[in-house]
Amino acid sequence: MDHPNILKMYEFFEIPTHVLVVTELAPGGELFDELTKRGVFTEADACILIKHVLSAINYCHSNNVMHRDLKPENILLEGNKHFCEIKIIDFGFSTHFDGSKPLDETLGTPYYIAPEVLAR
Repeated sequence: MDHPNILKMYEFFEIPTHVLVVTELAPGGELFDELTKRGVFTEADACILIKHVLSAINYCHSNNVMHRDLKPENILLEGNKHFCEIKIIDFGFSTHFDGSKPLDETLGTPYYIAPEVLAR
């Protein structure tokens, strides 16, 4: 995946007890922690953030990849903590899709799953 709002993975190594992943650095921490710390999340902030999240998701979908676990904990901020400089992470639940068959698995983090997904 090569998009400015998706964390780049450069390399990975397997050793007997671990898998080591080398990624680009995003020292600003999780979006969830920043929102909690700020206490105020303006409409302008939301606009900027969602624009970049949707740009990344559009890129994924245009490459037939579905993330399936988007949440504030899976969005990292870069060092300046501006909402325009985000990185989407954790593609552990992601899958390839081609549109020929419906995806009906119930996946994701329980507090963030939409009721429609639970209702199938």
